[in-house]
Amino acid sequence: MRPLHRLTGLAAATLALTTLTACSTGPSDEAATEAVEPTSEVDADAFPVTIEHALGEATIEEEPTRVVSVGYAEADFPLSLGVVPVGAVKITYAGNENDSSDFFDEALAEIDGAEQPVRLDETDGVPVDKIVRLEPDLVTATASGMTQEEYDQLTEAGIPVVAYPEAPYTTTWQQSLELVGQALGRTELADQVQAETEELFAATAEEYPQLEGASFVFGGPNAGDNSSFYVYTPEDNRPRLLAELGMVNTEFVEENSEEGQFLFNVSSERASELDADVFLTYAASEEEVEDLASNPLTRQIPAIADNRWYAAVDLTEAIGFSAPSPLSLPSALENYVPNVAAAVEGDGSGS
Repeated sequence: MRPLHRLTGLAAATLALTTLTACSTGPSDEAATEAVEPTSEVDADAFPVTIEHALGEATIEEEPTRVVSVGYAEADFPLSLGVVPVGAVKITYAGNENDSSDFFDEALAEIDGAEQPVRLDETDGVPVDKIVRLEPDLVTATASGMTQEEYDQLTEAGIPVVAYPEAPYTTTWQQSLELVGQALGRTELADQVQAETEELFAATAEEYPQLEGASFVFGGPNAGDNSSFYVYTPEDNRPRLLAELGMVNTEFVEENSEEGQFLFNVSSERASELDADVFLTYAASEEEVEDLASNPLTRQIPAIADNRWYAAVDLTEAIGFSAPSPLSLPSALENYVPNVAAAVEGDGSGS
């Protein structure tokens, strides 16, 4: 079987996760930066194109040359298609010294002359003024939490914006890839990138057959609160990706999930109802893992009591399952999934 961190074919130059020998650095404020020549060509008759989405519609008359990406992993999608964005949000959660992700930087290093995009602070919402100063001819926000007001401000400035198709933060990586591919006029390449990424899922599922049909709950105790748990719904990317590997949500999760919501809360009195073949969560440290394993509250969850659970401590290991893209998923499939498979068999974080 080929290594899971490799993709082949037309998209290999931008999708391969190789050892990063030099870190690309670039502007960190809103100062304008030059666009880099794309490494791929647009499809014939790709423009003009009109794309409908939850906040409106975007009409793109010709190939965009200055793309700004809004959303945690949003910049991965144009880059996976050979287009370097001139602006992208700062990556603080599991980010690196470039306010970027290692996956993005590794793909960026494959493109001659490419520099880091201007990194935008999204702490207080979409920084509309700074985006306008970058003079983009396209903003992609397919997996973001952009509000209607922010969208209207950008479009009133004459910038076409492609937002999420349904609800904030619930877009699948396939949907984002399709929408960004349409907006960039690279639908054929987007289809190939999707097919190659899905091949990795098939190869991973084949390598870990114990995942097929295994039920799971993905959640954990709410921070600073010993009285409730959060649980991700089937609309969140984490459960979606596990389902792509053949795993299944429990009936409890299905019954308590609401449309358009990516999580719900459960009181500690109902902890025993979070029963599944495996329980998946996060921990800030190994000490926190030990506390979860021994805490009477969390041990009410049957999978934790039976060591059929896994708590990811290394954020970069699991980030591809919370913010999936063609750049982050290969690493998550290679590094995160084996731990999930081990937990299914009773060799979990408590061992």
